[in-house]
Amino acid sequence: MTNDSPDTRASDAERERVAEYLREAVAEGRIDMDEFGERLEAAYKARTHGELAPLVSDLPTPGSTVDLIPVADSPASTGRWADRIGAGGAVSRMAFAFMGGFSRKGSWTVPRAFTSVTFMGGGEIDLREARFEERDVVIRCFALMGGVGIIVPTDMDVHVRGFGFMGGFGEPAEAGEVGPGSPRVVVTGFAVMGGVGVERKLRESEKRRIKEERKREKLEKKAERKELR
Repeated sequence: MTNDSPDTRASDAERERVAEYLREAVAEGRIDMDEFGERLEAAYKARTHGELAPLVSDLPTPGSTVDLIPVADSPASTGRWADRIGAGGAVSRMAFAFMGGFSRKGSWTVPRAFTSVTFMGGGEIDLREARFEERDVVIRCFALMGGVGIIVPTDMDVHVRGFGFMGGFGEPAEAGEVGPGSPRVVVTGFAVMGGVGVERKLRESEKRRIKEERKREKLEKKAERKELR
């Protein structure tokens, strides 16, 4: 586009190439979803190179900046879990609930051994955003006429070895693929007339990413329909 006159008519292939640049830009966080929608709609409506060029003039060619980022500083180069294992300062090593409840969630530090006890109460242990004192972690759960719910991310290595008596001690769903460097979490203990459950859920960041992808797809389809009309 840069070597031709701005009045040169744009082809379908050129419009689609600009659309691909915009998809890459929103995925990298260079533009937000609202701006992506506006530019994408303008790209499919563009008739000339002069209308297409401004839509990507402030964006690099996709992938062109990869070599500028030091490998040592790239989160992907060290793995998803690398910066979350080996954290010190675990101040909570036990939780107890008697006719009440407790919760451990967010960016708390999980010790190498954590014990929870519930009696006619309930507790929540959420590991999705947690940091870990060591890679190998044991979580002991004792539920007496109560319950404990443990939430883990979809890519965590989890093993359940507890048992239930007149109650339940549940296994989590199988992980699709254990993340490189994932903590090895063993959940053990027992439940008497109560239950301990382990459930896999998406992280909030993954939920936002999926939501943005769906919104982006809707915007693309809307722009395509307008172009066809």
